[in-house]
Amino acid sequence: MEYVKITKDNIDKEHICCAISNNNDPQVISKKCWLKDRIDEGLVFYKSVERGKCFIEYIPAEYAWVPIDASGFFHINCLWVSGSFKGHKYSNDLLDYCINDAKEKGKKGVTAIAAVKKSPFLLEQKFLLHKGFKICDKANPNYVLLYFPFNENEKVPIFKEQAKNPTINKNGFVLYYTNGCPFTAKYVPLIENLAKERKIEFESILIKTKEEAQNAPCAWTNYALFYNGKYITNEILSENKFLKLVEELGVNNV
Repeated sequence: MEYVKITKDNIDKEHICCAISNNNDPQVISKKCWLKDRIDEGLVFYKSVERGKCFIEYIPAEYAWVPIDASGFFHINCLWVSGSFKGHKYSNDLLDYCINDAKEKGKKGVTAIAAVKKSPFLLEQKFLLHKGFKICDKANPNYVLLYFPFNENEKVPIFKEQAKNPTINKNGFVLYYTNGCPFTAKYVPLIENLAKERKIEFESILIKTKEEAQNAPCAWTNYALFYNGKYITNEILSENKFLKLVEELGVNNV
């Protein structure tokens, strides 16, 4: 497999794996704009030269859009290998690239957020544990922070306190999201419009800066849906899935 690193010079012509349609697609536009702003902060997007979902994205933890304290580490935003790329150990290639890059750049190690149980859009802890990562912190309902230190004496990374038990003081549906995941550009407006049509109380909050992300009330900031103050899911919902959730919660005005 051949790989290429996304840079400001090639980002407009390269596909970005998680959204591989043309550059006029709102999902592609949103994600590429977000990436361009992060590259100057040290973000690395390393991917297969072939079109498909086979890439890793990581950034210095000081600039990570998640509420963690992991100064001096690289933080993995996403590691995704799917479809025909699965089963060829490409995940190992990508992770090894990140770890070696961290060593070359004098980092303390690498961190990542994963799910205790399999969950959409999240790494599985089983793979990272197999690769030598260790669990260093947990956050409800299903998150673990893992780290791969280069020196066992390094300060152990942690979730910020407000993210460990995600609750907010707002009624109705409240969605926190970022443009770090391209799918929010498509699905958030769909849910906003659907909620408006059905007169369902719904507020969406776009996280626009790393400071907002690092102080968010949830461990996973790309998409975090609350209902009446309680954390519900990180899954990016289609219209049908949202309506099913509304029914399950017994929300009025459906």
